[in-house]
Amino acid sequence: MTIGVGGSSPEEELRKLTSKRDSVAPIGQDERRQRVARAQALMREQGISALYLDASTSTFYFTGLRFHGSERMHGVVIPAEGEPVHISPAFEEAKLRALIEDAGAGPATVRCWQENEDPAALVIDILDGMGLAGGTLAIDPMTPFFRADALRRAGNSYDFVNGATITDACRRIKSANEIAIIRTAMNLTLDVQRATARILREGMTTTEVAAFLTEAHLALGFDGAPAFRIVLFGEPTAYPHGVPYPQTLKSGDMVLVDVGGAFHGYNSDLTRSYVFGEPNARQREIWSIAKRATQAAFDAAKLGAPCEAVDRAARRTIEAAGLGPGYATPGLPHRTGHGLGLDVHEEPYIVEGNATRLEAGMCFSNEPMICVYGEFGVRLEDHIYMADDGAHWFTEPSPSIDDPFGQGTQ
Repeated sequence: MTIGVGGSSPEEELRKLTSKRDSVAPIGQDERRQRVARAQALMREQGISALYLDASTSTFYFTGLRFHGSERMHGVVIPAEGEPVHISPAFEEAKLRALIEDAGAGPATVRCWQENEDPAALVIDILDGMGLAGGTLAIDPMTPFFRADALRRAGNSYDFVNGATITDACRRIKSANEIAIIRTAMNLTLDVQRATARILREGMTTTEVAAFLTEAHLALGFDGAPAFRIVLFGEPTAYPHGVPYPQTLKSGDMVLVDVGGAFHGYNSDLTRSYVFGEPNARQREIWSIAKRATQAAFDAAKLGAPCEAVDRAARRTIEAAGLGPGYATPGLPHRTGHGLGLDVHEEPYIVEGNATRLEAGMCFSNEPMICVYGEFGVRLEDHIYMADDGAHWFTEPSPSIDDPFGQGTQ
C-alpha cells in the first residue's frame, strides 16, 4: 500500500484541524495605498488619464473592497493624479460606505447613480470634472463588454485602452506580504491533501472526497469553500479538468486531487497524484516522467529567463521520454503553468510564446501533466515564487510515487 494513503476517516481527520486564520496578517491599507501610487505612476508614464476598475479582483487589490459583478455598475475610478472615486447605485451607498469603513480605508469619495440614470455617463462626468476631458481612459480588462461599450459610447471624446498595462503590471509582482499569505494558504492546502489521502478507502466516491475537501478548508479558516475541487479515480485522471460523473475507488486506481481555496483573498492550488494500493510498472513510469518534467521546469525558472523557457524545459523532458511531441497525447496537452494570486489563473502564463521575463515577485504553477487517455494521468502541481536569489517552492514537491507526502522520511 502506498505510504500515507488510507487508514483514517473523514471524522478523525477533521477533528485534527483548527483554524489558522490568524497565522498570517491580511494585506493592510498602507500597502493598498502604495499599490494605488504605483498604478498612478504607471499611468503617468503611459500617458493614461485614469483607470476604471469594475467589480473584479483588481478592485479588491487596490481598495480591499469586494463586489460581485452584475448588470448594475459598482466601480472605482483611479485618476493619474488625485484620490480614487467610488461609483455605486444610490440605494447601495450606505452598504458601500460600511464596507469602506470595515476595510479601514479612511475617508472616500462616493458618487451615486439612480436606477433611471446611465452609470457610464456618471463615470464620464467624474472624469470631466477632474479636468480630464479628451484624455485616455484605461479599462479594467475584467470589465464585461457591455460595460466597456457603454463607457465608450458615453465618452466618445476619450481614447480607450486596455487597463492590463496597469493592473497586470502591478499584480504580477507580489510583495513579501502577498507571498507570505500565499505560502500559508499553499501549506494549509497541502495539509488537506495529506489528510485526504489518509481517508481513502475502497468503495469511496469522488463526491465524498470533494465534500471532505470543503469541510477541511473551512475548518482551517479559509475565506469560504474551495473555488474548485477536482477529484478523479482511475482512467478519468487522464482528463485535466475532470469528467462530469462520479467514480468509485478501487485498488490499483491512480488518484488525482486538485484543490485550492482563498485565504485572505489569495488562492492556493495544489495537485497530487498517487496510487491507491500498489503502483504498477506503467504507473511508475509515467509518474517518474512527470516528476522529472516538474524538476526541469523548476531548474529553468531563472531570473530574466522568458516564461516560455520554463514550458520548453518541461516539454523537452517529456518528449525525451518518448511522449508528445508538442501538445500531442500521450503527453502534455496544455501549458506548463499559470500565475496565481487573487485569481487562480492570472499573469504570468508559463506557455510557449510568452516572452515575459521572470522577475522577483512573480508566482506561478509548475504542473506539466501527462495525459494517457484510456489509461490514467499524472499531475504533480506545486507553485514557484521568484526571489532576488532565484526560484523557490511554496510547498515541497511530492518525493515519490510510493511515498507521495514524504511520510517515510519523517
